[in-house]
Amino acid sequence: MRINRVLLRHGLDEIILATHLFRPLRFMRLVSPGYWLRGRLGDRGERIREALEELGPIFVKFGQILSTRRDLLPDDIADELAKLQDRVPPFHGGDARRIVEKAYGKPVEQIFKQFSEEPLASASIAQVHAAQLFDGSDVVVKVLRPDIEKTIRCDVALLYTIARLAQRYWSDGRRLRPVEVIEEFEKTIHDELDLVREAGNASQLRRNFTDIPDLYIPEVHWPLCKRNVMVMERVYGTPIGDMAALRAQGVDMKRLGELGVEVFFTQVFRHNFFHADMHPGNIFISDEGNYIAVDFGIVGVLSDVDQRYLAENFLAFFHRDYRRVAELHVESSWVPEGTRVEEFESAIRSVCEPIFERPIKEISFGHLLLRLFQTARRFDMEIQPQLVLLQKTLLNIEGLGRYLYPDLDLWQTAKPFLERWMSEQVGARAMFRHAKEKVPEWTEKLPELPGLMHDVLDKAASGRLQVEWNSSELSQLRRDLKVANRRTVMTLIGSAAVISAAVLLGLDGYSPRMVYDAPLLSWVLGVAGIALWIFAWPDDET
Repeated sequence: MRINRVLLRHGLDEIILATHLFRPLRFMRLVSPGYWLRGRLGDRGERIREALEELGPIFVKFGQILSTRRDLLPDDIADELAKLQDRVPPFHGGDARRIVEKAYGKPVEQIFKQFSEEPLASASIAQVHAAQLFDGSDVVVKVLRPDIEKTIRCDVALLYTIARLAQRYWSDGRRLRPVEVIEEFEKTIHDELDLVREAGNASQLRRNFTDIPDLYIPEVHWPLCKRNVMVMERVYGTPIGDMAALRAQGVDMKRLGELGVEVFFTQVFRHNFFHADMHPGNIFISDEGNYIAVDFGIVGVLSDVDQRYLAENFLAFFHRDYRRVAELHVESSWVPEGTRVEEFESAIRSVCEPIFERPIKEISFGHLLLRLFQTARRFDMEIQPQLVLLQKTLLNIEGLGRYLYPDLDLWQTAKPFLERWMSEQVGARAMFRHAKEKVPEWTEKLPELPGLMHDVLDKAASGRLQVEWNSSELSQLRRDLKVANRRTVMTLIGSAAVISAAVLLGLDGYSPRMVYDAPLLSWVLGVAGIALWIFAWPDDET
């Protein structure tokens, strides 16, 4: 109701009336006084942007993601949504000053040589102010919005409500696992509310790229970092969205597009720690033509298993080995175990084959993912919530690549990197590297080895060597046998009680006390027998 009210206020009632529920009532807007009295409305892109801003941070995030996908949106809407990247309406600079002073417990003049109340940029969660330290260093001060946590809790609760309804009543709800996806999103959005955590993310990324000039990460000033205030080095560069300035600067767009792909895959596969909010408002280009990143509230990490399977999937995809792609999906349990590999392989081929040997300007990952999801639905493939961040970042990267250099061949750019990474993981170099990593552990345990061997051989010679086998399956089997034995005994006792009750009921001239024309003892034995049957066969959880 709140969403619909905001949409109505911004003249977007056609969105409401286009839904299945309200479609039969579309004619009613013509008899609504508000429809005729609200006056001339602004452009549709502007109205959509303002509605998302009013709905709050989560909806602004949604608009930011959409803004990078110009292939999916009309230009007027994409241009307006791009303003959500760093031009969300700011809160008052005086409020920012008070938040900073409260965080440090002293006036701002004692913390900074200069502090500007005019924000440099404003986003959905926080805004940034320019400042200068007493040693003359230029810094930026990031300040969380007032009462933002309460707003986030409200929006996340709404998302959970929608997700639970979808999971219960939507035919694809179980497969798409919306509640788990929202759980992942909740962890991500709450991480953004802790600026100390963001400072840690920035420091980790900076360490990862210390010797790699392709990506520069600003330095964090740790003594000045609090949960709701963060101070870091101020960087200067050209916004990646300012194409005119980049061309005037003489930046090689082809190199920049290829470099962006390599930086992304380096983060995901070599460092396993990637910037997961790479919209244009967070990326700048240095005078040397390299990337500068800011805003590290959202980062992604993959498990070793997911990382390996993704790399193999990418490589099999680049080599057009669709059978291996299908096998990997089955091996990783992303599709049910009984899925026919040949049939899944054929379905993947029909989706992927048409996009090869075409430049990125002719390919849409959005449309490709949509086709893949439609194919996956046929095979009951479940969404992997832990990969949602990666998928979101991939879409951002594609949007940037398409914007910078539409003729970029994404496949040829990424393929050598992944082949090199896989050789490091499974080749001879990987074996020597793992052995080198284990040497300190082996060296520590080596002195104990002769004693352990002597104990084993001594026990074997004297016949005291025993092999103990413990497995979760065997333990579960033992528990099941115990439960089955208990159920059998209780069922036998219950049956005996019911039979005894029936025998007593059939006796002629039974003298003890009768209740409703049946012996009291029959009632007791019968009820006890039925109760034992019930308790002998509880539900599976018990």
